[in-house]
Amino acid sequence: MSLFARYAIAVEKRTSFVQTGEMKLVDEANYRERVYDLVREIPPGRVMTYGQIAEILGEGYTARTVGYVMHGADSENVPWQRVINAQGKTSTGKFTLPVNLQQSLLESEGIKFDAKGKCDLNSYLWFPKGYEQLEEELPSLFERRRDLYQ
Repeated sequence: MSLFARYAIAVEKRTSFVQTGEMKLVDEANYRERVYDLVREIPPGRVMTYGQIAEILGEGYTARTVGYVMHGADSENVPWQRVINAQGKTSTGKFTLPVNLQQSLLESEGIKFDAKGKCDLNSYLWFPKGYEQLEEELPSLFERRRDLYQ
């Protein structure tokens, strides 16, 4: 197991402890597989965000831990490129070879990015069946942050 994978597992366990106040061991294989199963459902030309996946999967999942899991995804079996950040940008940037591989893969699926490397989430965001939301129901980033601190 790679150093990064061991770190991701430690973060998953720590996140569970911080959120609940008690240490719960995460079923590591099941945790990852639930993320990968959902990501495999994303159709070409559509995206989901790390936070959206975490919210759908529920307790114990955070945008950050979904990111760690996605970093270790098998690119042959999981369309990792279809998971982006809440700003509509790719998060791999200079971490992949070739540089901006994720954005290039998404562009080849028909997703358009502006000069700042941002895609329009209103056009490309995908929701699995049963989790569809109307645009006016989506809380703004400001509202989500305000709710966190109340």
